[in-house]
Amino acid sequence: MKRIIAICVASALMMGSALAQDAIKIGALYNLTGGMSSLDGPSLKGAQLAVKQINAGGGLLGKQIELIAPDGKTDQQETAKAAQRVLSEGVIAGIGQSDTTFVMAGAPLFQEKGIPFVTSGATHPELPQWVGNFMFMTPFGDDDQSFAIADYTFDKLKVKRVAVWTDNSMDFTKALSKFFIQRFKERGGEIVGEDAFMMGDTNFSAQIARLAALDPKPDAVFISAIPSEAGLSVKQIREQGIKIPIVSGDGFDTELVASVPGPELANDVYFSTHTYRGDDRPEVTKFIADYKAEYGIDPENAFAPLGYDALMLVADAVKRANSAEPAKIRDALAETKGFKAVTGEISYTRPSMVPPKPVAIVSVKGGKYAVEEIWKPKAQ
Repeated sequence: MKRIIAICVASALMMGSALAQDAIKIGALYNLTGGMSSLDGPSLKGAQLAVKQINAGGGLLGKQIELIAPDGKTDQQETAKAAQRVLSEGVIAGIGQSDTTFVMAGAPLFQEKGIPFVTSGATHPELPQWVGNFMFMTPFGDDDQSFAIADYTFDKLKVKRVAVWTDNSMDFTKALSKFFIQRFKERGGEIVGEDAFMMGDTNFSAQIARLAALDPKPDAVFISAIPSEAGLSVKQIREQGIKIPIVSGDGFDTELVASVPGPELANDVYFSTHTYRGDDRPEVTKFIADYKAEYGIDPENAFAPLGYDALMLVADAVKRANSAEPAKIRDALAETKGFKAVTGEISYTRPSMVPPKPVAIVSVKGGKYAVEEIWKPKAQ
């Protein structure tokens, strides 16, 4: 009997090992707790939905996908540990992160191993150059989204003077402000004051006092922040009776901008983000329906479809390469043209390897989000 039990246990272990070997493993680096969780959580859910759909359709190369997704905890060291963990488990590719700082904590480790990494939401336009030829972007670059909100602020809001606040702890937020200032000045606008804060700050009273004291007074304030500071800054500015428009980039694409201030204070906020809200393309309508069927809610923000798109982008490359070899997947990714993503078509046609994608301008009025316009970049 002992021999029979031992044989059964050994057989089970061998079957488990065989099943593990038969799985195609993809790493997913996301911050499921901490300041980035309201972007990264929906993004992971989007990726998990993609995996479920692909596996239900027979998987990739006849194998099921296994998504390995440790929590980076909005901490660079934890993110690096998470990257090391998934790389040790034999992944063929990695996806993830909604912020450049956290991509830079993990993606270079993928580059060293020759494993492709596709960021779902980090937007610094120099990421592919910083990391290397195994780094790919699902979203647009910060230059495009900053130019989009700068143009909207100048042309549609009729704003001529802007104060700029920047989270000085993040590569993404510093880049966003840099490109906004560049574009707004090019359009003929004036920057009347610049101020700073750091990730994790919860009291903006000093910045608000300096904003109120500016002379000449700004017509709007541009706030470059991640979600945890986005909602707080809006709340505190409005509580002090300052009613000028607040403009930003996709760090504001979070329910916190409405929920933290509440509907009475969440007014005249405008941000640039990834297209999908208010879009009737079939890829969009199907994703929204599928997401709601899976999770019981509409996608929380544009980072949910970005996670979906990143996973589908990798799957598309695997199919075109007809291989699970990382180098061949990388080559197929680099050749991507006209990929019909939920957040817009993806083609790597620029020397920078940043896809030229449309940018949505979203307003928040009375706590309600609405798409105001779609801005399109030069393909170059």
